[in-house]
Amino acid sequence: MNILSISDLEKHEGNAVIFPSFSLTVDAGNAVAIHTNMDVQKIVMNMLLGELPILAGAIKVNDISIAASKKKYLQHIGVLSLNDGLYERLTVKEYLSFYQKLYDSKSTMEQILLTVQLEEQKNTRIGKLSFSEKKRVHLGNLLLKPVSLYVLEEPDQNTDLETKRVLNMVVQELISKDKAVVILTGNMESALTLTDNVYRLDSSGLSKIDVTAEESEQETEMEAVIQPVRFEKIPTKVNEKIVLFDPPEIDYIESSEGQSQLYIKGEIYQSMFTLNELEERLQPFGFFRCHRSYIVNLQKVREVVTWTRNSFTLILNDTSKSSVPLSKAKMAELKGMLGLK
Repeated sequence: MNILSISDLEKHEGNAVIFPSFSLTVDAGNAVAIHTNMDVQKIVMNMLLGELPILAGAIKVNDISIAASKKKYLQHIGVLSLNDGLYERLTVKEYLSFYQKLYDSKSTMEQILLTVQLEEQKNTRIGKLSFSEKKRVHLGNLLLKPVSLYVLEEPDQNTDLETKRVLNMVVQELISKDKAVVILTGNMESALTLTDNVYRLDSSGLSKIDVTAEESEQETEMEAVIQPVRFEKIPTKVNEKIVLFDPPEIDYIESSEGQSQLYIKGEIYQSMFTLNELEERLQPFGFFRCHRSYIVNLQKVREVVTWTRNSFTLILNDTSKSSVPLSKAKMAELKGMLGLK
């Protein structure tokens, strides 16, 4: 059953495109992560909560739109915002008991405290808790709220490992109860830790990240032997998942201490291949070995800067205007490729 439906949603500011029209649905029992920057996160969050007018497109939760009835619409949404506050004079148990009664929740206090790992802190005033423990109080509150859609904004930012583990358990519990979960985050590792359904949203639109669960080494080796079709995507590893990227998405690759790292829209991903192997795989897609430790996507190069007769740098047209070294020998080769003397 479809819980969240986003149809042809877009946002412009003046002549700038914040994000072009996109559509997305999230069904019951599913979690979706949207990887984007902080500014876009705020816009999407405010649109989802009816705090920012929707001038193009529509958002519906359980087939109810904000335009039809904002009050009924919001009754179906539970939110964990980045800067949510707490009643710090209350103890953990007092705080959660208040919301347990307010929501008429069927969950017992023992269940909630156990899930968020706060049994020992139940009689501690919230003001004396650590930042991570306070985040777990928020997660407990979220579990008490009987809604269909849960929206989490940067849910594990600056939290400890125990809280990250609790967050993962909470998301899985919500999914098991046929709830829909949307995670807004600027951290790709966080997104991939919480769900396999990951999307990137930026000025180019909404695109799905190709994610597969990692198989055993033996199974992977067998597949590599019997695979008769040329595989053009480049696999990277994040935690226990394999993320696949199309070659044009890659800005450049750097090798450090024998480990190759892919740079993609400001994010760094560990490659499973050596730089020599990547050079061979990516050469047909317009990639160039510009230095013994670097491979660059020539389609992303904006400038070639000459510092001295023997020192050169490539400036890319990515958001951070990355610079990549160009060796003297490779400069001559690049000139030949460009038809320059």
